[in-house]
Amino acid sequence: MPKGLIRDRLGAPDERPAIFWRGTMVSYAGLREAIGAMCDQLSDQGVGRGSVVALLGDFSPNAIAALLALFELDCVVAPLRREEVTRHDQLCSIAEAEWVVTVDADDAVTVRRTGVEAENALLVELWNEGRPGLILFSSGTSGVAKGALHDVVRLLSKFERPARPISMLAFLLFDHVGGVNTMFHALLHEGCLVTVEDRSPDAVGSAIEAHRAELLPTSPTFLNLLLVSRIDERYDLSSLSVISYGSEPMPEFTLRTLRERLPKVKLHQTYGMTELGIPVSKSRSSDSLWMKFTGENCDYRVRDGMLEVRAATAMLGYLNAPSPLTEDGWLMTGDAVEVDGEWLHVLSRRSELINVGGQKVVPVEVESVLEELEDVEEAVVSAEPSPLTGHLVCATVRLAGDEQLREVRRRLRRHCRDRLPRYMVPQKVVLSDRPLRSDRHKKQRPSSGEAMR
Repeated sequence: MPKGLIRDRLGAPDERPAIFWRGTMVSYAGLREAIGAMCDQLSDQGVGRGSVVALLGDFSPNAIAALLALFELDCVVAPLRREEVTRHDQLCSIAEAEWVVTVDADDAVTVRRTGVEAENALLVELWNEGRPGLILFSSGTSGVAKGALHDVVRLLSKFERPARPISMLAFLLFDHVGGVNTMFHALLHEGCLVTVEDRSPDAVGSAIEAHRAELLPTSPTFLNLLLVSRIDERYDLSSLSVISYGSEPMPEFTLRTLRERLPKVKLHQTYGMTELGIPVSKSRSSDSLWMKFTGENCDYRVRDGMLEVRAATAMLGYLNAPSPLTEDGWLMTGDAVEVDGEWLHVLSRRSELINVGGQKVVPVEVESVLEELEDVEEAVVSAEPSPLTGHLVCATVRLAGDEQLREVRRRLRRHCRDRLPRYMVPQKVVLSDRPLRSDRHKKQRPSSGEAMR
């Protein structure tokens, strides 16, 4: 791979802002210089072509420079969040990390060798081709995390399309496919990456106001939190032109409320997975839950109501698990969808569908109705086993105020009966006094038969 894989494509004028971090602006000239210095530092310590590196950090200037420098050195990189210390040993073991580069909270860099020699066949294959790689991990909530290996050159191919420079908030995490996509989109199109100290509504609102951010990539769960927090009434969000959302289904009520509260903002649905990357897509309209893939080298098919995608951005395979790719390269996503011509409506993960006496219940449709109630801050719908119907619908809700469970059940069921078929009305209601979302701002659904408490 020729050197300059990244720097040659960072073509913005020297003085243009590339990154805002803790109130400090890093220009494109400064970023190019930092990548070069990081290449020299890493090379001097022995990191080079084919090295497998765990990179611990967040979207700070040196962490970004280190990530891009490692790609220029044709390394395979597993970005990890510093805070997830309990997972580091497991994830480094899966990645067969030969080096650990740590960028601390003050943006200082340390490099150490682990003594491991990477032997995984997929890693060796990428090394033989002389191409940089990216390892992204599944959440591992249902067991051991899976390490998905990507070819970075293939991931970068989608950014060859010209696009106008845009200021984007780095909301999605450093170790998340959406976070990496945000970084590439901003920097390879001469835009600006606006970082945040934490991913709370107030921090996001403040960053948009201070740096005139134009695009917020996030999850439907965070957008619901944003609406509940009413940051649009407390911060100047007039610079915001696009909100892109993905990683989980969007409740219709959240989408409708966003349109009402932020009428000048375009709402764009993306579709992505750790295993797939984020292919180029288009929403039918800002108030529609239908989308289609529009990028080159991306196709889809639907079999038995389940989506399969074949795209240039898909992973090469898992490092530690059987591949979900078919022999002819189709990724079995596990997502149930509806089809209308070329348009797709993503309903739910297959594992989250609820079967009530043969009738399929899509959790997000019930959650959307529950969250219409003003004092319901969050709602999560899941399956409970039933000897009569197979499953019953369980709703776990977090309220803005205090209320007796008996009254909540009565009011929620009455509200649902007016808007949903009878089999979709929750038979069980559980109150929660804690957030119903993960630190990745996705709804946290309990396992079947395991209600939140």
